[in-house]
Amino acid sequence: MSSNTNKVGTVLDGKALAAATEHRIAARVAQIKDAADGRTPVLATVLVGDDPASATYVRMKGNACRRVGMESRAISLPASTTTQELLEQLDALNADPDVHGILLQHPVPAQVDERAAFDTIALHKDVDGVTCHGFGRMAMGQPAYGAATPAGIMRLLHHHRIELAGKHAVVIGRSPILGRPMAMMLLGADATVTICHSRTRGLADLVRQADVVVGAVGRPEFIRAEWIANGAVVVDAGYHPPGVGDVELGPLVGRVAAYTPVPGGVGPMTINTLILQTLESAENALGLAG
Repeated sequence: MSSNTNKVGTVLDGKALAAATEHRIAARVAQIKDAADGRTPVLATVLVGDDPASATYVRMKGNACRRVGMESRAISLPASTTTQELLEQLDALNADPDVHGILLQHPVPAQVDERAAFDTIALHKDVDGVTCHGFGRMAMGQPAYGAATPAGIMRLLHHHRIELAGKHAVVIGRSPILGRPMAMMLLGADATVTICHSRTRGLADLVRQADVVVGAVGRPEFIRAEWIANGAVVVDAGYHPPGVGDVELGPLVGRVAAYTPVPGGVGPMTINTLILQTLESAENALGLAG
């Protein structure tokens, strides 16, 4: 890793890449409508309960769909919904040929078996990459829709030509929809991967060894700037009001090779990847892929 601290690192601007990708998605959606008698990709979003943050995320995803000409079908269920009731709703969406992607907004109320609900989503409609089946296929290098946030990160790194092969990547976080799939995607790109978490002993020393650091621990500025080596690539997948991530980014701007801003880095890529994978699912369902 370079010790050069004389220039500002590359900003991995997810907002700009997502906006550029939306133009290409919109063109492909228009082609689908022309070829399929006006049919359009449909993303079904399922929200259980009335959590304000979750409702905001669902609205943002619906807005993204509308910007590119796709349809978003929003389904709201009461906070008292049982696991069985949710599974029945998901089964109905699986069986609906007009629905190409299914998003179950996380988290669900405590009485609902979230893992059972995620794993009810059909593999070919799992555009958020949350099922065990999809994770297993992705980890084994088989076709599957990757978890949206780590898949978005990989797209962002690829766009900026960040070399991963042979590099040491340290992922701090082990959630099933972020840290774990992130590690598998980096491994698939020929990086050497260390998975850490909030209870890892000697965490600072491990982070100092990293060429690529991914903050996905879910705690504001838990990863300190002093832990990160000069010339590293820093991906901050966290967001905490009033606008900080999981990494103490401020002191790093002048000495890292590249970094994701918070906000405007990883977040826009998550939603963009979700709608891109819904588009791909629709193209496959309608026989228009490739």
